[in-house]
Amino acid sequence: MHRYRFVFYRPLQLLPVLVGISIITFVLVHSIPGDPARILLGTRATPEALANIRAQFGLDEPIWVQYFDFVKNLFHGEMGRSILYKVDVIGLILGRLEPTLVLVFGSVILSLIITIPLATLAAGHRGGAIDHAVRMISTGGLGMPAFWLGIMLIILFSVKLGLFPVSGYGQSVADKLHHMVLPCLTIALSLSAVLTRSLRASLLAEMESDAAMAARARGLPEHIVFRRHVLPNSLIPTLNLLAVNIGWLISGTVVVESVFAIPGMGQLLIRAIFTRDYMVVQGVAMLFALASVLTNFLADILTVVLDPRVTL
Repeated sequence: MHRYRFVFYRPLQLLPVLVGISIITFVLVHSIPGDPARILLGTRATPEALANIRAQFGLDEPIWVQYFDFVKNLFHGEMGRSILYKVDVIGLILGRLEPTLVLVFGSVILSLIITIPLATLAAGHRGGAIDHAVRMISTGGLGMPAFWLGIMLIILFSVKLGLFPVSGYGQSVADKLHHMVLPCLTIALSLSAVLTRSLRASLLAEMESDAAMAARARGLPEHIVFRRHVLPNSLIPTLNLLAVNIGWLISGTVVVESVFAIPGMGQLLIRAIFTRDYMVVQGVAMLFALASVLTNFLADILTVVLDPRVTL
């Protein structure tokens, strides 16, 4: 059980990270040019109306006072009130959470479905035509921006072939999944390009490891050696790489949701930035940061579970 002691003290180490992220996010958000009150009321607003809006949302206070009010609200389970939507930020975020979660989890599942077969084929045909083809595909995937790839998929599968909707989220469960295929595929293709190269290298290393050689010496067939020894050990560094890329994955949802007009947190964040809705930007940014930190924490736990040699 001593291998799992980090589960108790690691959250305490992550707390300063979240505090630092909250400070940086707060300063950056308030550094955006523009007055939220003037954007909300328009250029013809009276000074009295502007002053009332600023006082209502605490925008007339010094920035350090606004930050401590934000932290105080967090300890009370609140994130303030949206300037634009006039509702609590937490309720607003929860209403947009489902599409983003579906997009993130769907992208991860699709990326693994793409990565594992491609990396296995490349490692099994090292130096051959298949290996070179997979490496070329993964290298090309690294250079394709998410917004461009999403537009290309829309043109091919939606406009020309008519297989998937162009935009939106849908109503029923089946309709929602149908709408999310192309957005998930857009992120998965970019993410799998990174994971495939990592998994291929890990597979090649594990194929020549002592454990694999000992299994072959015991007379085990190659497919058994691969399934029991090579693949499980090779997945550990790839899962860690996936956890590290969660931040990039979340940022990719912001772009993809805008391309496909998905009413998720990414689209909410973009609109909040343009309207200087400080409370919403801070709330979404903190939730994204918390998701990244927790994902890396879970990846550490999974690494210890899969590999008895690891001690954190």
